[in-house]
Amino acid sequence: MSDIADNDMDGNVSEGTRVFLNFSLALEDGDEVDSNFGGEAVSFAIGDGSLLPGFERRIIGMQSGERKLFQVPPEEAFGQPNENNVQRVPRDGFDEDLELELGLVCSFADASGGELPGMIVGFDDTEVTVDFNHPLAGRTILFDVQIHRLEAVDLH
Repeated sequence: MSDIADNDMDGNVSEGTRVFLNFSLALEDGDEVDSNFGGEAVSFAIGDGSLLPGFERRIIGMQSGERKLFQVPPEEAFGQPNENNVQRVPRDGFDEDLELELGLVCSFADASGGELPGMIVGFDDTEVTVDFNHPLAGRTILFDVQIHRLEAVDLH
């Protein structure tokens, strides 16, 4: 009797695959940004949008048990910074009790009513300059990934 699930599969990561993996994201200088090594594997189906395409493309063809380190350039990771994403907003739009400081991340409402994080990059008595670029925009990312197992998924 096997303790492997009925839908576990041999083969490579491809469309129609649910992937169980651990990963870490680090900057080129080795500073770790995110990691789930040492914890439970996460799972997602290839093509479901859970993983940025530049990262997903790199794991295509990997096999269960395989571990690789990829260097992902900004254009395939979180993009290049866009100067149009740096906005000046009136200081009186912020809560008076909020102590502003450079690097502080605040949440703003976007046009669709969702939340959009922005980092304070400058301020004075009348204006606050907020950078809405992804914090990792413009950075090359080291993507360390270990595939634990693969399952066939039925994509409809």
